[in-house]
Amino acid sequence: MKELKTIIVACGLIAAGCMLQSCNDDDDDVRVFHPTALVTVRPVAGDGFEMQLDNVTTLRSTNLKASPFGNKEVRALVNYDEVSEDARYNIKNVFVNWMDSIRTKQPVPTAGDDNTEKYGNDAIEIVKDWVTVAEDGYLTLRIRTIWGAYGRVHHINLLQGVNPDNPYEFELRHDARGDLLGYMGDALVAFNLNQLPDNDGSEKKIKINWKSFSGPKSAEFDMQFHRIDIPDGVADALRNGGKVE
Repeated sequence: MKELKTIIVACGLIAAGCMLQSCNDDDDDVRVFHPTALVTVRPVAGDGFEMQLDNVTTLRSTNLKASPFGNKEVRALVNYDEVSEDARYNIKNVFVNWMDSIRTKQPVPTAGDDNTEKYGNDAIEIVKDWVTVAEDGYLTLRIRTIWGAYGRVHHINLLQGVNPDNPYEFELRHDARGDLLGYMGDALVAFNLNQLPDNDGSEKKIKINWKSFSGPKSAEFDMQFHRIDIPDGVADALRNGGKVE
């Protein structure tokens, strides 16, 4: 079970660790410290990469020749300045000031009666926020819980197969690994649901159940899955402009 990469969220999700710094030397321009968008960073066959902004809009970097995350497909916070737009393919050319990846995971199979032993059952909250969103086949969540006293890594998992009659119903599980004393803090985690059965690219309703600090809760999201068919010309457009490995 992979560790959760936490991103503590404060002051409107200020990016504390910037992978790429802007060329702007104006210290008074605080805008560059805030994420502009939440995207899917996806490698493109051959060379280059794309940043999926929403279900229809793709961002193309004018200053990065390769993805900072190699060949990994991840969700990420990004701060960018728009340079130009190619309306033919819904592509925006952008200058990337910085990007920071979000812990991106696959859902895991339910263990039935052994779920608590395998995945934990500690309380967690899903925070209503602009980064709590279902899009491009990813469920991205801003979560809130208690951590920090023992410095242990918490495990967050999304269980699938919890409802035999509905493959789009999930359970969010939190294993604090005994780290139940400390401070209340937020983090981001994303789950790739594009491999779900019957994924034809259409919109589906995703249901999430979890144990909150005030008892059981559930929420539903309208999910648009990632389109597998890429229109002619889009891949070539994404590789233009110095997109090399």
